Amino acid sequence: MGTQIAGGSFRMTVVGCSGSYPGPDSPASCYLVQAEVGDRTWSLVVDLGNGALGALQRYVDPLEVDAVLLSHLHADHCVDMTSYYVLRKYHPAGIQPKIPVWGPSGTSLRLANAYDLPTSPGMSEEFEFHTYDAPFSVGPFEIEPYAVDHPVEAYGMRISVETPEGRRTLGYSGDTGPTPALLEIAADADLFLSEASFRHGDDNPPSLHLTGTECGETAAKGKSKRLVLTHVPPWHDAQVMLAEAVAVYDGPTELAVQGAVYDI
Repeated sequence: MGTQIAGGSFRMTVVGCSGSYPGPDSPASCYLVQAEVGDRTWSLVVDLGNGALGALQRYVDPLEVDAVLLSHLHADHCVDMTSYYVLRKYHPAGIQPKIPVWGPSGTSLRLANAYDLPTSPGMSEEFEFHTYDAPFSVGPFEIEPYAVDHPVEAYGMRISVETPEGRRTLGYSGDTGPTPALLEIAADADLFLSEASFRHGDDNPPSLHLTGTECGETAAKGKSKRLVLTHVPPWHDAQVMLAEAVAVYDGPTELAVQGAVYDI
């Protein structure tokens, strides 16, 4: 059981929700997940894609982030870690303590290469790297990673906390094609955050992304309490994905918008 948090204080802020690359209204993927324990705010950053570090500073001091969770190593989900490295290493307040970073195998090498650093030490003096191999906890958060279906090693996850009203869970699909793991991620989730990059009926490649229809079907089968669609590429009309989802899922459904805050 995780540390119990105060009522109404488990929340997610959409820092960036544009799919594949930053759009005119949002950076690429990034979500700030926070919980209050006494007078302490715990903060997780889930993905840190192109442009996200700038927007993140509107909602939290980056020096107060407790951990970073990277769903996979495509640039639109991780490349701003290079800027975050600079911020933590060269801040006028001095070199900052290491914080944990979870990601797929090879995360430390990928980020070192992205900033043209020697692989040793790379960024290992600024970040403590971990791979997804079992459930783990960060403060009040209990995180369960799930391997999903994408061209690179990729993960969705469930992030849960104990509140006075009971256990609350955020399910995050990450980037994935249809896979049985999605039903586990969505199962009874208080909020299911699911990528919707493809339109139903198009000639979509397999093992890559979801349609709005597939997001809605997963939320319905998994009995998710709320569905938020994210990661729509700027070249698509997001209202199409929304219409697909609401046609097959009758729970509350909306499109992620940069700056939106969801109580979970």
